[in-house]
Amino acid sequence: MAKKVVPEEARRRRRPTLRGTVLSERLIVETALRMLREHGGAGLSARRLGAALGADPSTLYRYFSGMDDLTLAIGEELIGRALAGWSPTGAWRGDLRELGLRIHGAYLAHPQAAVLTASRVTGRPREIAADEAILGILRTAGFPDPDAVRIYHAFIDQSLAFAALDAGALALADASREADEGRWESTYARLPEGPYPHIAATAGLLAARMTASAYPTALDMLLASAAAELAGAGPTACPATGPAARPVVAVPAAVPVADCGT
Repeated sequence: MAKKVVPEEARRRRRPTLRGTVLSERLIVETALRMLREHGGAGLSARRLGAALGADPSTLYRYFSGMDDLTLAIGEELIGRALAGWSPTGAWRGDLRELGLRIHGAYLAHPQAAVLTASRVTGRPREIAADEAILGILRTAGFPDPDAVRIYHAFIDQSLAFAALDAGALALADASREADEGRWESTYARLPEGPYPHIAATAGLLAARMTASAYPTALDMLLASAAAELAGAGPTACPATGPAARPVVAVPAAVPVADCGT
């Protein structure tokens, strides 16, 4: 059974740890981020974290109900870093673009933590503040509530999906990542034109683009689609025909193009 979490102010140690520091949630999260950066997700445990803090591992459970609770706190910290210093200007498209890039960048600054947390929902204050801000931007811009929620869903899932995808590449060993990136030159650029005419025709362009994140392009496509809707062009997605029409897994495609049929 998960242990009851004691409020922050009631659980500070009266004495410093062996390292001469006083424990706090923030210190534990920052230390966990450093350990993830240095050792990856497999290297994060209560025992190792306690050793890094100079504290008994059991002390951590006065601050977090378990390692999963700590994982949620790490995700909350990344969102908080994305929001730090940001405020809306009133230009909805520019505001969402900046916020999306901030979220993506905050996760990529800690790729190991991003892989661990991008798919989680923390329900914590800074995550809630981000969700409130995005919905507020869309509703204030004039989107009806159903459209605001649909675009919010696409926006936040796209941001986190690309964060997870790009962080996964950054979290690879250098040799593996360099080998993957090099295949655009070593393999794709050398494919014969006969069986692969389209790849051969675009090989140089592919090699120039495919090692960089597509997130800014996808984000711009999503925002352009939303702007077209607001201007009266109507939604680009096919109308839902029932519960089965809703995808089970959200995909990071910016503007899905589907053949709606008749």
